[in-house]
Amino acid sequence: MIKKQLIMEKALELFANQGFESTSIQQITEHCGISKGSFYLSFKSKDELILALMDHFMMQFISNIDYTVRETRNNADLLYKFYYETFQSFHQHADFAKIFIKEQTQSFNKELIQKTMNFDQLVGTIILSMVERLYGENVQHTKHDLAHIIKGFIRIHSELLLIYNLELDLDLLTRSLVEKTNILAEHMTTPFISKGFFQQLKYPLDEHITKDQLIEIIEERLNDIEDTIETESLHLLKQDLLEPVYSRAIIKGLIENIKDHSEFTWISILLRKHYDF
Repeated sequence: MIKKQLIMEKALELFANQGFESTSIQQITEHCGISKGSFYLSFKSKDELILALMDHFMMQFISNIDYTVRETRNNADLLYKFYYETFQSFHQHADFAKIFIKEQTQSFNKELIQKTMNFDQLVGTIILSMVERLYGENVQHTKHDLAHIIKGFIRIHSELLLIYNLELDLDLLTRSLVEKTNILAEHMTTPFISKGFFQQLKYPLDEHITKDQLIEIIEERLNDIEDTIETESLHLLKQDLLEPVYSRAIIKGLIENIKDHSEFTWISILLRKHYDF
């Protein structure tokens, strides 16, 4: 076995029993039967090892569900296969998943938190593409809310497996969630999570948003909204981002024009932050 792989597997056993903080490099090397020098040839620190474990298992999980969504040709089977594969993956990687759930609520490591957010965003993107494929125009105004609910279904029911250690009938669980999802897709009319809200999960306010990212966000919203005085104002703001020409007073007025539009409120906040108002 390659030494790096050995360290990751043995460390995972300790992390599952003790958590990240309570597990020392000394304990890891003893459990592996190697020297500290050998450990540092593979990883510069325990934090680097933890991040490597997260990358490894997150990518396995995401690859599994992404493959399932892309390779399932029959839409009638897609939602069932997606849910089943998701919970099967949690079961297969239960040790890591237990650590992931525990540590994401306790960690103050910024890189760990960022990786967790990136992972959540990737899963959300896969789910949203599946929702669009399955329900099309019928969920045009509710698809982001529905995608967020599906993530919630996964999170809540995975706790039964990973926290309460219950033996679950995955077939029954999957069929139940498929039924609930289809009912919501057909009957939901009052979404809470809009596209703008969904983007906040991708670009939180405490994250630095580049000018190019801001332009991209604006273009996405303009493609979805019919022409109004607000969209015209947003077009002008986009042009100013591309090539600054307007005074601060004009910029402030244009932002005022869009701030009360439900689809542009969050963009107005980002623009205020960008222009330092």
